[in-house]
Amino acid sequence: MNIHEYQAKSLLRQYRVTTPRGEVVYTSKAAARVAEELGGQRWVVKAQIHAGGRGKAGGVKIGNSPAKIAEITDQMLGSTLVTAQTGPEGQRVSRVLVERASRIERVFYLSMVVDRDAQRIVVMASAQGGVDIEEVAAADPDAIHTEYIDPGVGLVDFQCRKVATAIGLGKKTTSFTRLLKRMYRLFRDLDCLMLEVNPFIETEDGELVALDAKMSFDDNALFRQGDVVELRDFDEEDPKEVEASGHGLNYIALDGSVGCIVNGAGLAMGTMDAIVHHGGRPANFLDVGGGASPEKIANAFRIVLQDPNVRAILVNIFAGINRCDWIAQGVVLALKQQGGSATKEATRDQEIGVPVIVRLAGTNVEEGRRILDESGLELIQAVDLDDAASKAVLAAEGVPA
Repeated sequence: MNIHEYQAKSLLRQYRVTTPRGEVVYTSKAAARVAEELGGQRWVVKAQIHAGGRGKAGGVKIGNSPAKIAEITDQMLGSTLVTAQTGPEGQRVSRVLVERASRIERVFYLSMVVDRDAQRIVVMASAQGGVDIEEVAAADPDAIHTEYIDPGVGLVDFQCRKVATAIGLGKKTTSFTRLLKRMYRLFRDLDCLMLEVNPFIETEDGELVALDAKMSFDDNALFRQGDVVELRDFDEEDPKEVEASGHGLNYIALDGSVGCIVNGAGLAMGTMDAIVHHGGRPANFLDVGGGASPEKIANAFRIVLQDPNVRAILVNIFAGINRCDWIAQGVVLALKQQGGSATKEATRDQEIGVPVIVRLAGTNVEEGRRILDESGLELIQAVDLDDAASKAVLAAEGVPA
Protein backbone atom coordinates (compact mmCIF):
# COMPACT_ATOMS: atom_id res chain seq x y z
CA MET A 1 0.00 0.00 0.00
CA ASN A 2 1.32 3.43 -1.00
CA ILE A 3 0.54 6.83 0.47
CA HIS A 4 0.96 10.43 -0.64
CA GLU A 5 4.01 12.56 0.09
CA TYR A 6 2.17 14.85 2.50
CA GLN A 7 0.95 11.81 4.44
CA ALA A 8 4.46 10.34 4.59
CA LYS A 9 5.82 13.64 5.89
CA SER A 10 3.13 13.72 8.57
CA LEU A 11 4.29 10.29 9.76
CA LEU A 12 7.92 11.42 9.72
CA ARG A 13 7.05 14.43 11.87
CA GLN A 14 5.36 12.10 14.37
CA TYR A 15 8.76 10.45 14.76
CA ARG A 16 10.48 13.86 15.08
CA VAL A 17 12.07 13.87 11.63
CA THR A 18 12.18 17.43 10.29
CA THR A 19 10.23 18.22 7.11
CA PRO A 20 9.42 21.56 5.43
CA ARG A 21 6.40 23.47 6.67
CA GLY A 22 3.44 23.05 4.34
CA GLU A 23 -0.18 22.06 3.82
CA VAL A 24 -2.12 20.03 1.27
CA VAL A 25 -4.80 21.97 -0.62
CA TYR A 26 -7.51 21.28 -3.19
CA THR A 27 -8.11 24.77 -4.62
CA SER A 28 -6.00 27.65 -5.92
CA LYS A 29 -7.54 30.01 -3.37
CA ALA A 30 -6.44 27.74 -0.53
CA ALA A 31 -2.94 27.54 -2.04
CA ALA A 32 -2.56 31.34 -1.93
CA ARG A 33 -3.79 31.39 1.67
CA VAL A 34 -1.24 28.75 2.71
CA ALA A 35 1.60 30.66 1.04
CA GLU A 36 0.66 33.83 2.94
CA GLU A 37 0.40 31.96 6.25
CA LEU A 38 3.75 30.21 5.76
CA GLY A 39 5.50 33.50 5.06
CA GLY A 40 8.75 33.91 3.18
CA GLN A 41 9.45 34.84 -0.42
CA ARG A 42 9.41 31.54 -2.32
CA TRP A 43 7.12 28.52 -2.17
CA VAL A 44 6.90 25.19 -3.95
CA VAL A 45 3.76 23.50 -5.30
CA LYS A 46 3.97 19.69 -5.54
CA ALA A 47 1.38 17.47 -7.24
CA GLN A 48 0.24 14.63 -4.98
CA ILE A 49 0.06 11.36 -6.90
CA HIS A 50 1.37 7.87 -6.17
CA ALA A 51 4.29 8.07 -8.59
CA GLY A 52 7.85 9.34 -8.75
CA GLY A 53 9.36 11.54 -11.42
CA ARG A 54 6.87 14.34 -10.83
CA GLY A 55 9.43 17.11 -11.27
CA LYS A 56 10.34 16.04 -14.81
CA ALA A 57 6.63 15.84 -15.69
CA GLY A 58 5.87 19.36 -14.46
CA GLY A 59 4.41 18.30 -11.13
CA VAL A 60 6.80 20.37 -8.98
CA LYS A 61 6.98 24.13 -9.51
CA ILE A 62 8.23 27.16 -7.58
CA GLY A 63 6.51 30.54 -7.25
CA ASN A 64 7.62 33.82 -5.65
CA SER A 65 4.22 35.28 -4.73
CA PRO A 66 0.90 33.96 -3.36
CA ALA A 67 -0.74 34.99 -6.65
CA LYS A 68 1.78 32.94 -8.62
CA ILE A 69 1.24 29.97 -6.30
CA ALA A 70 -2.50 30.22 -6.94
CA GLU A 71 -1.87 30.32 -10.70
CA ILE A 72 0.43 27.26 -10.59
CA THR A 73 -2.07 25.36 -8.43
CA ASP A 74 -4.94 26.18 -10.80
CA GLN A 75 -2.95 24.81 -13.73
CA MET A 76 -1.87 21.70 -11.86
CA LEU A 77 -5.21 20.64 -10.34
CA GLY A 78 -7.18 18.47 -12.74
CA SER A 79 -4.20 17.93 -15.03
CA THR A 80 -2.80 14.50 -15.87
CA LEU A 81 0.85 13.82 -15.06
CA VAL A 82 2.67 11.25 -17.16
CA THR A 83 5.88 9.99 -15.55
CA ALA A 84 8.06 6.92 -15.91
CA GLN A 85 6.08 5.30 -13.09
CA THR A 86 2.51 6.15 -14.17
CA GLY A 87 2.56 4.57 -17.60
CA PRO A 88 1.34 6.37 -20.75
CA GLU A 89 -2.14 6.93 -19.30
CA GLY A 90 -0.75 9.08 -16.48
CA GLN A 91 -2.46 10.01 -13.23
CA ARG A 92 -4.87 12.86 -12.53
CA VAL A 93 -3.88 15.48 -9.94
CA SER A 94 -6.62 16.15 -7.40
CA ARG A 95 -4.54 17.79 -4.64
CA VAL A 96 -1.25 19.63 -4.24
CA LEU A 97 1.17 20.24 -1.39
CA VAL A 98 2.23 23.85 -0.83
CA GLU A 99 5.46 24.29 1.14
CA ARG A 100 7.84 27.07 1.96
CA ALA A 101 10.93 26.68 -0.23
CA SER A 102 14.03 25.48 1.61
CA ARG A 103 17.48 27.07 1.38
CA ILE A 104 19.55 24.08 0.28
CA GLU A 105 23.25 23.64 0.99
CA ARG A 106 23.69 19.97 0.01
CA VAL A 107 21.45 17.26 -1.43
CA PHE A 108 21.49 13.53 -0.57
CA TYR A 109 19.55 10.32 -1.17
CA LEU A 110 18.38 8.21 1.79
CA SER A 111 16.11 5.18 1.95
CA MET A 112 15.27 1.98 3.79
CA VAL A 113 13.89 -1.09 2.05
CA VAL A 114 13.31 -4.76 2.84
CA ASP A 115 15.90 -6.95 1.10
CA ARG A 116 14.05 -10.25 0.73
CA ASP A 117 17.14 -12.20 -0.29
CA ALA A 118 19.05 -11.10 2.81
CA GLN A 119 15.87 -11.10 4.93
CA ARG A 120 16.95 -7.80 6.43
CA ILE A 121 16.18 -4.12 6.26
CA VAL A 122 18.87 -2.28 4.33
CA VAL A 123 19.78 1.41 4.47
CA MET A 124 20.77 2.93 1.13
CA ALA A 125 22.36 6.38 0.97
CA SER A 126 24.17 8.52 -1.58
CA ALA A 127 25.66 11.97 -1.85
CA GLN A 128 23.99 12.17 -5.28
CA GLY A 129 20.44 13.05 -4.27
CA GLY A 130 17.56 14.68 -6.07
CA VAL A 131 17.85 12.43 -9.14
CA ASP A 132 16.58 8.95 -10.02
CA ILE A 133 18.54 6.52 -7.89
CA GLU A 134 18.32 4.00 -10.75
CA GLU A 135 20.39 6.36 -12.90
CA VAL A 136 22.99 6.70 -10.15
CA ALA A 137 23.13 2.92 -9.69
CA ALA A 138 23.67 2.39 -13.43
CA ALA A 139 26.26 5.15 -13.91
CA ASP A 140 28.19 4.87 -10.64
CA PRO A 141 27.24 1.93 -8.37
CA ASP A 142 29.96 2.85 -5.86
CA ALA A 143 28.13 6.13 -5.20
CA ILE A 144 25.46 4.21 -3.26
CA HIS A 145 26.36 3.06 0.26
CA THR A 146 24.39 0.17 1.74
CA GLU A 147 24.17 -0.93 5.35
CA TYR A 148 22.33 -4.12 6.34
CA ILE A 149 20.58 -4.16 9.71
CA ASP A 150 20.70 -7.27 11.88
CA PRO A 151 17.07 -7.87 12.96
CA GLY A 152 18.22 -9.29 16.27
CA VAL A 153 20.24 -6.19 17.16
CA GLY A 154 18.61 -3.35 15.24
CA LEU A 155 20.26 -0.26 13.80
CA VAL A 156 23.28 0.64 15.92
CA ASP A 157 25.23 3.89 16.20
CA PHE A 158 28.37 2.78 14.41
CA GLN A 159 26.32 1.88 11.32
CA CYS A 160 24.77 5.34 11.32
CA ARG A 161 28.23 6.89 11.55
CA LYS A 162 29.42 4.76 8.63
CA VAL A 163 26.53 5.97 6.48
CA ALA A 164 27.08 9.60 7.49
CA THR A 165 30.78 9.42 6.65
CA ALA A 166 30.13 7.66 3.34
CA ILE A 167 27.87 10.45 2.06
CA GLY A 168 29.91 13.36 3.39
CA LEU A 169 28.12 14.11 6.65
CA GLY A 170 30.99 13.04 8.90
CA LYS A 171 30.85 16.33 10.82
CA LYS A 172 27.16 15.83 11.61
CA THR A 173 27.19 12.23 12.78
CA THR A 174 25.31 12.96 16.01
CA SER A 175 22.30 14.61 14.37
CA PHE A 176 22.35 12.16 11.45
CA THR A 177 22.44 9.17 13.80
CA ARG A 178 19.45 10.54 15.69
CA LEU A 179 17.51 11.08 12.46
CA LEU A 180 18.34 7.68 10.95
CA LYS A 181 17.36 5.78 14.11
CA ARG A 182 14.04 7.63 14.20
CA MET A 183 13.40 6.62 10.60
CA TYR A 184 14.26 3.02 11.44
CA ARG A 185 11.84 3.02 14.37
CA LEU A 186 9.08 4.31 12.08
CA PHE A 187 9.94 1.66 9.50
CA ARG A 188 9.64 -1.13 12.05
CA ASP A 189 6.64 0.23 13.95
CA LEU A 190 4.49 0.73 10.84
CA ASP A 191 5.50 -2.39 8.87
CA CYS A 192 7.02 -0.43 5.99
CA LEU A 193 8.37 -2.09 2.88
CA MET A 194 10.03 1.07 1.62
CA LEU A 195 10.82 4.52 3.03
CA GLU A 196 12.55 6.85 0.58
CA VAL A 197 13.68 10.43 1.20
CA ASN A 198 14.87 11.94 -2.06
CA PRO A 199 16.06 14.55 -1.77
CA PHE A 200 17.27 14.52 1.79
CA ILE A 201 18.99 17.86 2.37
CA GLU A 202 21.25 19.88 4.59
CA THR A 203 20.00 23.47 4.71
CA GLU A 204 22.20 26.58 4.75
CA ASP A 205 21.56 26.66 8.49
CA GLY A 206 23.00 23.15 8.88
CA GLU A 207 19.65 21.45 9.53
CA LEU A 208 18.95 17.97 8.15
CA VAL A 209 15.54 17.92 6.44
CA ALA A 210 13.43 15.36 4.58
CA LEU A 211 12.53 17.48 1.55
CA ASP A 212 10.53 14.69 -0.09
CA ALA A 213 9.20 11.38 1.19
CA LYS A 214 7.74 8.21 -0.25
CA MET A 215 6.46 5.21 1.72
CA SER A 216 4.89 1.84 1.01
CA PHE A 217 3.56 -0.66 3.55
CA ASP A 218 3.17 -4.42 3.78
CA ASP A 219 -0.41 -5.31 2.78
CA ASN A 220 -0.22 -8.43 4.93
CA ALA A 221 0.37 -6.34 8.06
CA LEU A 222 -2.40 -3.79 7.53
CA PHE A 223 -4.69 -5.66 9.93
CA ARG A 224 -2.60 -4.26 12.78
CA GLN A 225 -1.99 -0.82 11.23
CA GLY A 226 -5.40 0.81 11.49
CA ASP A 227 -4.05 4.35 11.35
CA VAL A 228 -2.04 3.56 8.21
CA VAL A 229 -5.04 1.98 6.48
CA GLU A 230 -6.93 5.25 6.93
CA LEU A 231 -4.34 6.93 4.67
CA ARG A 232 -5.17 4.73 1.67
CA ASP A 233 -6.35 6.67 -1.41
CA PHE A 234 -8.42 4.35 -3.59
CA ASP A 235 -8.56 6.96 -6.37
CA GLU A 236 -4.84 6.39 -6.93
CA GLU A 237 -5.23 2.65 -7.42
CA ASP A 238 -6.48 0.51 -10.30
CA PRO A 239 -10.20 -0.18 -9.55
CA LYS A 240 -9.70 -3.81 -10.54
CA GLU A 241 -6.88 -4.19 -8.01
CA VAL A 242 -9.02 -2.59 -5.29
CA GLU A 243 -11.94 -4.90 -6.05
CA ALA A 244 -9.65 -7.94 -6.15
CA SER A 245 -8.20 -7.19 -2.71
CA GLY A 246 -11.73 -7.02 -1.35
CA HIS A 247 -12.29 -10.62 -2.51
CA GLY A 248 -8.95 -11.86 -1.14
CA LEU A 249 -7.33 -11.98 -4.60
CA ASN A 250 -3.89 -10.70 -5.54
CA TYR A 251 -4.25 -8.86 -8.85
CA ILE A 252 -1.87 -6.69 -10.85
CA ALA A 253 -2.85 -5.34 -14.26
CA LEU A 254 -0.33 -5.76 -17.11
CA ASP A 255 -0.39 -4.83 -20.79
CA GLY A 256 -0.84 -8.16 -22.60
CA SER A 257 -3.81 -10.08 -24.01
CA VAL A 258 -3.79 -13.39 -22.06
CA GLY A 259 -5.64 -13.18 -18.75
CA CYS A 260 -4.14 -15.42 -16.04
CA ILE A 261 -5.97 -17.05 -13.13
CA VAL A 262 -3.47 -19.05 -11.10
CA ASN A 263 -2.99 -20.28 -7.53
CA GLY A 264 0.32 -19.32 -5.94
CA ALA A 265 2.67 -16.46 -6.75
CA GLY A 266 5.44 -18.78 -7.98
CA LEU A 267 3.13 -20.63 -10.35
CA ALA A 268 1.72 -17.29 -11.55
CA MET A 269 5.22 -16.07 -12.42
CA GLY A 270 6.00 -19.35 -14.18
CA THR A 271 2.73 -19.13 -16.11
CA MET A 272 3.52 -15.61 -17.31
CA ASP A 273 7.01 -16.71 -18.35
CA ALA A 274 5.52 -19.60 -20.33
CA ILE A 275 3.12 -17.24 -22.11
CA VAL A 276 6.02 -14.97 -23.09
CA HIS A 277 8.05 -18.02 -24.18
CA HIS A 278 5.30 -18.89 -26.67
CA GLY A 279 5.20 -15.37 -28.07
CA GLY A 280 2.34 -13.88 -26.06
CA ARG A 281 2.03 -11.34 -23.26
CA PRO A 282 0.12 -11.74 -19.99
CA ALA A 283 -2.69 -9.27 -19.32
CA ASN A 284 -2.47 -9.61 -15.57
CA PHE A 285 -1.05 -11.35 -12.53
CA LEU A 286 -3.90 -12.91 -10.54
CA ASP A 287 -3.25 -15.27 -7.64
CA VAL A 288 -6.39 -16.79 -6.12
CA GLY A 289 -4.35 -18.16 -3.19
CA GLY A 290 -5.09 -21.27 -1.20
CA GLY A 291 -8.56 -22.59 -0.41
CA ALA A 292 -10.18 -20.81 -3.35
CA SER A 293 -13.95 -21.33 -3.32
CA PRO A 294 -16.07 -21.47 -6.49
CA GLU A 295 -17.29 -17.95 -5.71
CA LYS A 296 -13.69 -16.71 -5.48
CA ILE A 297 -12.89 -18.18 -8.89
CA ALA A 298 -16.02 -16.58 -10.33
CA ASN A 299 -14.94 -13.20 -8.93
CA ALA A 300 -11.49 -13.71 -10.46
CA PHE A 301 -13.06 -14.24 -13.90
CA ARG A 302 -15.22 -11.14 -13.54
CA ILE A 303 -12.22 -8.98 -12.60
CA VAL A 304 -10.02 -10.30 -15.41
CA LEU A 305 -12.80 -9.69 -17.94
CA GLN A 306 -12.99 -6.01 -16.97
CA ASP A 307 -9.76 -5.55 -18.94
CA PRO A 308 -10.78 -4.87 -22.58
CA ASN A 309 -7.37 -6.09 -23.78
CA VAL A 310 -8.01 -9.69 -22.66
CA ARG A 311 -8.39 -11.98 -25.68
CA ALA A 312 -8.10 -15.32 -23.87
CA ILE A 313 -8.11 -16.56 -20.27
CA LEU A 314 -5.72 -19.21 -18.97
CA VAL A 315 -6.69 -20.98 -15.75
CA ASN A 316 -3.65 -22.81 -14.39
CA ILE A 317 -4.19 -24.60 -11.08
CA PHE A 318 -1.87 -26.98 -9.26
CA ALA A 319 -4.09 -28.05 -6.39
CA GLY A 320 -2.68 -28.80 -2.97
CA ILE A 321 -4.56 -26.75 -0.43
CA ASN A 322 -7.03 -26.05 -3.24
CA ARG A 323 -9.04 -28.82 -4.86
CA CYS A 324 -9.48 -29.20 -8.59
CA ASP A 325 -13.22 -29.90 -8.22
CA TRP A 326 -13.63 -26.54 -6.43
CA ILE A 327 -11.75 -24.80 -9.21
CA ALA A 328 -13.81 -26.53 -11.88
CA GLN A 329 -17.03 -25.54 -10.12
CA GLY A 330 -15.77 -21.97 -9.99
CA VAL A 331 -14.97 -21.96 -13.72
CA VAL A 332 -18.44 -23.29 -14.55
CA LEU A 333 -20.08 -20.80 -12.20
CA ALA A 334 -18.12 -17.91 -13.68
CA LEU A 335 -18.96 -18.75 -17.28
CA LYS A 336 -22.65 -19.22 -16.53
CA GLN A 337 -22.80 -15.97 -14.54
CA GLN A 338 -21.09 -14.05 -17.33
CA GLY A 339 -23.00 -15.48 -20.24
CA GLY A 340 -26.20 -17.02 -18.93
CA SER A 341 -26.87 -20.27 -20.75
CA ALA A 342 -23.42 -20.86 -22.21
CA THR A 343 -23.34 -24.24 -23.95
CA LYS A 344 -21.41 -25.86 -26.74
CA GLU A 345 -24.22 -24.86 -29.08
CA ALA A 346 -23.66 -21.20 -28.16
CA THR A 347 -20.85 -19.15 -29.61
CA ARG A 348 -18.09 -17.80 -27.41
CA ASP A 349 -19.44 -14.28 -27.96
CA GLN A 350 -22.64 -15.45 -26.29
CA GLU A 351 -20.60 -16.79 -23.39
CA ILE A 352 -17.91 -14.42 -22.13
CA GLY A 353 -16.44 -13.17 -25.36
CA VAL A 354 -13.06 -14.91 -25.11
CA PRO A 355 -11.82 -18.52 -25.18
CA VAL A 356 -10.96 -20.17 -21.86
CA ILE A 357 -8.04 -22.58 -21.46
CA VAL A 358 -7.96 -24.72 -18.31
CA ARG A 359 -5.09 -26.77 -16.94
CA LEU A 360 -5.74 -28.68 -13.71
CA ALA A 361 -3.33 -30.83 -11.70
CA GLY A 362 -3.18 -32.13 -8.15
CA THR A 363 -5.89 -32.91 -5.61
CA ASN A 364 -9.15 -34.28 -7.11
CA VAL A 365 -7.93 -33.59 -10.64
CA GLU A 366 -10.07 -36.34 -12.22
CA GLU A 367 -13.21 -35.04 -10.53
CA GLY A 368 -12.36 -31.51 -11.70
CA ARG A 369 -11.93 -32.62 -15.30
CA ARG A 370 -15.20 -34.56 -15.12
CA ILE A 371 -17.06 -31.45 -13.96
CA LEU A 372 -15.63 -29.45 -16.86
CA ASP A 373 -16.41 -32.22 -19.40
CA GLU A 374 -20.01 -32.55 -18.23
CA SER A 375 -20.66 -28.81 -17.89
CA GLY A 376 -21.72 -28.35 -21.50
CA LEU A 377 -19.38 -25.36 -21.73
CA GLU A 378 -16.97 -24.77 -24.59
CA LEU A 379 -13.59 -24.99 -22.85
CA ILE A 380 -10.10 -25.81 -24.03
CA GLN A 381 -8.39 -28.24 -21.65
CA ALA A 382 -4.60 -28.60 -21.48
CA VAL A 383 -2.44 -31.42 -20.17
CA ASP A 384 0.42 -29.35 -18.74
CA LEU A 385 1.73 -25.78 -18.43
CA ASP A 386 3.54 -25.73 -21.76
CA ASP A 387 0.47 -27.03 -23.56
CA ALA A 388 -1.76 -24.52 -21.74
CA ALA A 389 0.46 -21.53 -22.52
CA SER A 390 0.75 -22.51 -26.18
CA LYS A 391 -3.02 -22.90 -26.55
CA ALA A 392 -3.68 -19.63 -24.71
CA VAL A 393 -1.36 -17.62 -26.95
CA LEU A 394 -2.88 -19.15 -30.10
CA ALA A 395 -6.39 -18.50 -28.80
CA ALA A 396 -5.55 -14.86 -28.03
CA GLU A 397 -4.33 -14.51 -31.61
CA GLY A 398 -7.60 -15.93 -32.93
CA VAL A 399 -6.19 -19.27 -34.04
CA PRO A 400 -8.84 -22.03 -33.62
CA ALA A 401 -7.98 -24.74 -31.07
